[in-house]
Amino acid sequence: MAGIPSFKDDEHYLPELAEFVGIPSISRDSHRPYMLAAAEWLAGQLAFANGRLVETDGNPVVTGEWLGAPGAPTVLVYGHYDVQPTGSPEEWHTPPFELTVTDGRAYGRGATDDKGPILVVLKTAQAYIEQFGRLPLNVKFLFEGEEEIGSPNLPAFLRQHAEQFSADLVISADGAQWRPTEPSLSVASKGLVSLDIEVSGATRDLHSGRYGGTVQNPVHALAELLAGLHTPDGLVAVPGFYDGIEDLTPQQRADIAAVAWDDDAYAAELGVPALHGEPGYSTLERLWMRPTLEINGITGGGPYTVIPHLAGAHVTCRLVPGQRPEDVLDAIRAHLAAVVTPGVRVAVTAEKGGAAAYTIDPGHPAIASARAALTMVYPGEEVIFARIGGTLPATVLFEEVLDAKTLFFSFSIADEMLHAPNEFMRIRRLGEGMRAWSELWRLLGEQAPGAMSASTWAAGAAK
Repeated sequence: MAGIPSFKDDEHYLPELAEFVGIPSISRDSHRPYMLAAAEWLAGQLAFANGRLVETDGNPVVTGEWLGAPGAPTVLVYGHYDVQPTGSPEEWHTPPFELTVTDGRAYGRGATDDKGPILVVLKTAQAYIEQFGRLPLNVKFLFEGEEEIGSPNLPAFLRQHAEQFSADLVISADGAQWRPTEPSLSVASKGLVSLDIEVSGATRDLHSGRYGGTVQNPVHALAELLAGLHTPDGLVAVPGFYDGIEDLTPQQRADIAAVAWDDDAYAAELGVPALHGEPGYSTLERLWMRPTLEINGITGGGPYTVIPHLAGAHVTCRLVPGQRPEDVLDAIRAHLAAVVTPGVRVAVTAEKGGAAAYTIDPGHPAIASARAALTMVYPGEEVIFARIGGTLPATVLFEEVLDAKTLFFSFSIADEMLHAPNEFMRIRRLGEGMRAWSELWRLLGEQAPGAMSASTWAAGAAK
C-alpha cells in the first residue's frame, strides 16, 4: 500500500466527539447505563473490525480486530472510554458533558483523556478502510472502562484472553505529549500506589462544647499523621520509600538540563508563590525521574461545632523504576503504625490496581518509526523524548502477559487540564493526530513480524 489517506477539516469530526464526550462514563461512579452507552458507541465505531462488547467483572471491554495484512506485523491499539469525576461544578466554565468549542479548543470531560485521542485512531482506521479498502498492518483494538480507577479487572481479563490479544506491539492512545510547543514521545511512565487513611475516635460526632478537651479529635490526629509523611523541605519521610531507586546518571541529568525549562514561568502559570519538592533535584528531574507521595484529599467534620468521630485522607504515590508497589505500601503502613496516636484508631486501606513504573528503550524500532511519523507531520521540529508523570497500569501488564512493549502515541497534551475542571483538547490535534497515526501505521507495516516484541528486542539489544 502506498500513501496515507486524506482527512476532512478538523471541525468535521467534532459532532462525533460531542456524542462521545456527552456520555458521562465516570468509572468511579460506575453508573452501568452510562458505561454501557460509551462502550456501545465505541463498538459501533469499530464496525469495520467486528467491534463488540466483552464483559469483565467490572465495566465491559470493547474489542475488535482487522487482520487482513498477511506478512505484516500486528499491533494492539489500547485506550479507555472511562473518565474522571468532574469535581466542583462551580469551577467549570462550560457544562462538563456538553462539548463546547471556543478559540480552537473543545472543552468537556474526557475530551483529551481519552476520548479525543481514541477518536483520532478510529477516524484514521476508517479513512484507510474507506479509501484503500485495507489497513497497512494488522490491528487489534482493546478499549477498557476502568483505567481511571487503576484497571482492577484488566489483568484477569487479559490473562484469560492472552492469545486473542497477542501482538508485536501495543500502541496507546492514552498518555499525553509533553508540551504544545514541540512534538514529543514518552519513553517512561510512573507507577502508582493509592491508599486511604482513616482515623476513628468516638462512636458518633460529639458536641464540641460538651465534650471538647476530653477526647482526641480524629482530625487533629490525622493532620499529625499526614504532616509526618514529609520533611519540611519536601523529602518523603517514610523509611524505605526510596529503596531500590538508582540515582540519576550524569548523562540523564545533562539530557534533562538540555530541555528548555523556566521555573519562574512554571510557578506563574500555576499561580503559586514558589516551587517546592524533593531537595537536590531540578523541577524537571522531579517531574520525570523522582517518585512522589501526595495527599489528594482530606475529609472530616464540617463548618459546625462538633468533634467528628471519623477523619480520612486519600494518598497516592507515583513510582519510578526500582520501586515495587507492594513494598512502598508496606513502608507507609509501617511508618504510620509506628506513630503513637492515643485515643484514636488508624486504618490503612490500599486501592486495587497498583502499578509499577514502565519504560521503553529510546532505541526500540517502534520509537524510531514514531519519531519519523511525527517529523513528517511537524517538519523542522525536534522530537523530544519525555517521561509521563502519570500512570498507565496496562503497560507493565501488556509486557508481562503479551510480551509486547507499549508505544505512547497520544495527541493529548499535558496542559489540557486532564483530571481537572475545564478539560479541553486543541482541535488542531485531531487532524495532526490522524496524519501521524497514518504515517506510523505505514512505517510499522514495513517491519518484520516479531521484530518488535519485548523479548526479541531485548535479546537483540543485549548483543
